Amino acid sequence: MQSWELIIQASGGPVTAILVRPETARCLFVFGHGMSVPVRHPFMETAARKLAECGIATLRYAFPYSEAGRRMPDPAPVLMATVRSAVAEAAARAPDLLLIAGGKSLGGRMTSLAAAEAPLPGVLGLVFYGFPLHSEGKPSTERAAHLAGIPLPMLFLQGTRDPLAELELLRPVCAALGERAELQVIEGGDHSFRVPRRRDMTDEQVQGLLADCVREWADRNLSRKGQCSRLSTTEPPRPR
Repeated sequence: MQSWELIIQASGGPVTAILVRPETARCLFVFGHGMSVPVRHPFMETAARKLAECGIATLRYAFPYSEAGRRMPDPAPVLMATVRSAVAEAAARAPDLLLIAGGKSLGGRMTSLAAAEAPLPGVLGLVFYGFPLHSEGKPSTERAAHLAGIPLPMLFLQGTRDPLAELELLRPVCAALGERAELQVIEGGDHSFRVPRRRDMTDEQVQGLLADCVREWADRNLSRKGQCSRLSTTEPPRPR
């Protein structure tokens, strides 16, 4: 496995990106971070490592506000433009790999908004690590309205204790998207997929399970289009 630190020239200014590529990479995940989970946060680092163990390369990148050390996110147009810059960088750095995109919470939502506005060149599917369907304590599905306009397969990874996505609201959203959407639920997981100690699963094991879900989803959805025979596998998801 190899890793490189890069600088992406985004419209909001240059931002840091980290490319992790295993030797047997199947595809490349353009991975945006969460609002308070920056690019070097342990969540992002562990996720990238576990995905690499599953044969998925990652390009995780910073948004301008995080790069500058600010807590308040940039306006949506700046965030979406950064997503596009990251996708372009990924395509240039790994032209031999198929692209999927998304991210943790904010990073996933901004990726979906960008994809709904105009296609992300080369991106074949979206993955959401905790889609922020609504603000905490304010259940709503307004943030999901744009998803209907995205003609790509989408994987939603959600915890049952996520205060930003009540499953009673998210399940109908995914059902309305039909075959494009798949929902994988982590029992007991919160917005960062931490589970109660009594469930006897470490954060490391949960991240491994999430990575396996991404791998299986990519295997099924990308190979279904006849675009990547290298993605075939018969192994079931398992904790790592």
